[in-house]
Amino acid sequence: MAEPLSSSQDAPNPSAPERRVLVMNKHGENLVGLLHHAGSNKVVVLCHGFTASKDDGIIVDLAAAITNRGISVFCFDFSGNGESEGEFQYGNYRKEADDLHSVVSYLYREKFDVAAVVGHSKGGDVVVLYASIYNDVPMVVNLSGRFDLKKGVEERLGKEFMDRITKEGYIDVTNKSGKFLYRVTKESLMERLNTDMHAASLSISKECRFFTIHGSADEIIPVEDAYEFAKLIPNHKLRVIEGANHCYTAHRKELSDAVVESITSSEAGDTPP
Repeated sequence: MAEPLSSSQDAPNPSAPERRVLVMNKHGENLVGLLHHAGSNKVVVLCHGFTASKDDGIIVDLAAAITNRGISVFCFDFSGNGESEGEFQYGNYRKEADDLHSVVSYLYREKFDVAAVVGHSKGGDVVVLYASIYNDVPMVVNLSGRFDLKKGVEERLGKEFMDRITKEGYIDVTNKSGKFLYRVTKESLMERLNTDMHAASLSISKECRFFTIHGSADEIIPVEDAYEFAKLIPNHKLRVIEGANHCYTAHRKELSDAVVESITSSEAGDTPP
């Protein structure tokens, strides 16, 4: 179910009119999306990362680059993030994959041709998981996704996080000044720890063309994770952007060019490390 809304924001590409859309997920929550219509029914879905939104700089820049090639773009906020309904959760990988399925299903019902789903960081893991569950998109692009979800937890939650969350049932995460950011429940933490990217990678159909793009200087998720995806996903092509950090701060054009090239290329195959 979806409901168009008016929007006062300018589209990244002036020739691609922007329309706000509500898509209801399987839990009855409204997901807020932006459809950048470039005059083509071929559309790419963009998925944001952890605590980010459809307004994240990477998403906005990718939307502009893709629509400039005459391909429409749909970007949206996962449930509990940005403008979408629902409660924010630390884990939620499977739920976010289901959110993405609600969006893809809506676009198919509206007679769009979903050419690819693209996800950055946590969104990269979501599109990997999506491809392993739903075999309904021809192409997936993983930007800087984490392969081992057991890693990176201590950096956010602190040492002895399992002891703390077992005792208290939750951990409140704050910034350096002590401001509350979000609560991590034991359930959401365990969902992350039990999400197996190795098994998901092996479950992706060889008919799905899969691209992984990662920065060689990623300070949050090491580039080695990209090579792990490359080893396991059947129809896979890897692109490492030299010197790029996790958010491609100084390499945004290289990232956009790589994503557009992946989407518009005619074939995918194995690329040696």
